[in-house]
Amino acid sequence: MSLIFSHYNYWVVIALMMIGFFVVIAQGNLVKKLVGLNIFQTSVFILYISVGKVSGGSAPILSDSVTAYSNPLPHVLILTAIVVGIATTALGLALVIRIKKAYGTVEEPEIQQQDHSC
Repeated sequence: MSLIFSHYNYWVVIALMMIGFFVVIAQGNLVKKLVGLNIFQTSVFILYISVGKVSGGSAPILSDSVTAYSNPLPHVLILTAIVVGIATTALGLALVIRIKKAYGTVEEPEIQQQDHSC
């Protein structure tokens, strides 16, 4: 039982990853697919931040009283990934708006049906 509670952050990562993956596969709505991708992306962020934390470590600021520091590289990479994620989500939403204007719907089966009928 202590194994589950001591690694709860990894269980959260697995749960969020599965939820995001399920939403991407099961939903036909393009906006819901983007939400699923963002949930999946958030789980990857949590995973990398969890790996970067050193038990008993401090922020990487030099001090005489601190002997162990957390690795700042995963946090910096995730900060960059968050910015890139926001940009790709904005691009995806812009494409969904364009698809809505062109096809009149954001449902994937209806879009495919209209494409095959042309």
